[in-house]
Amino acid sequence: MSDPVIVADGVSRWFDLKRGRVVALDSVSFEIGEGEIVAVLGTNGAGKTTLTKILSTLLLPSRGSVRVLGHDVVRDARRARAATGVIFGGDRGLYTRLSGRDNLRFFGMLAGVGRRALHDRIPGSLAQVGLAQVADRPVETYSKGMRQRLHVAIGLIARPRVLLLDEPTVGLDPVEAQRLRTAVSALRDDGVTIMLTSHNLLDIERLAHRVLMLRGGTITHDLPLDDFIGQVGHTATVTLRGRGRRPVLGPLPDGVSVSDAEGVSVADSWEMTLYLRGWAPTTFAYLSELFTGVDIVDCAVRESRVDDAFARLAGHVDG
Repeated sequence: MSDPVIVADGVSRWFDLKRGRVVALDSVSFEIGEGEIVAVLGTNGAGKTTLTKILSTLLLPSRGSVRVLGHDVVRDARRARAATGVIFGGDRGLYTRLSGRDNLRFFGMLAGVGRRALHDRIPGSLAQVGLAQVADRPVETYSKGMRQRLHVAIGLIARPRVLLLDEPTVGLDPVEAQRLRTAVSALRDDGVTIMLTSHNLLDIERLAHRVLMLRGGTITHDLPLDDFIGQVGHTATVTLRGRGRRPVLGPLPDGVSVSDAEGVSVADSWEMTLYLRGWAPTTFAYLSELFTGVDIVDCAVRESRVDDAFARLAGHVDG
């Protein structure tokens, strides 16, 4: 097994303010391997962006260490930075009076890409993010989504071995967001190691192998994606609406994977929600018997997803 590409060991970061010390990260440790996509989840203030900034050498840890491809982000920041591409969400950080092409050329040079390589790469990078037709327009004329796509091109121009994505699809419409996910998937197939933070949980579902859950600056869960979703406690939710007689749940027979049920009746109508721990022939048989002779108006089946697990684990407390 190859050495991990990213190693965080006891990383803490705090800020001393007039009102006292604010701890953003508290003894965070993890490893990420080559070609792995790891999502970092947490409520606002959980420490996600602080962690991304430390990994990208934009912020120093108060305690602990981080190594990227063996390079310490403090003692060997230049080499760590050279191996890392960063894509932050939002439309700031660009020179708006310059064209998209000139922004890409400038930031590519800052990242250490040679003139000849830039000449060869820029047209393809602009085409990849759908900006080829507007490449020579000033960025001040770009929409928010177009600026975000330019950020993506800047983050990829140096062909980094490590990519940090912080809210990469913010401001993108569904087509643009899917285009970005496709590009990220291709990078993963090329062995690029990726750490992703996003409030768009569809990004997590489509891309991540593994999830780190931050709460209050501390890692509370480090699980493969499927195991993280499994924290919900059920495989699917079945919601039924009907009229007239509401079915009564009796004792559940052996083998029926129904973990819980809730129901509410209003006037002549009712609604019931079943939480299924799994699908089996006995599950279908039980549901069929339960609703025989009952007037069903609507039935909706929803598979458990990342947002269900996130809501369950995050609770109602901001990190």
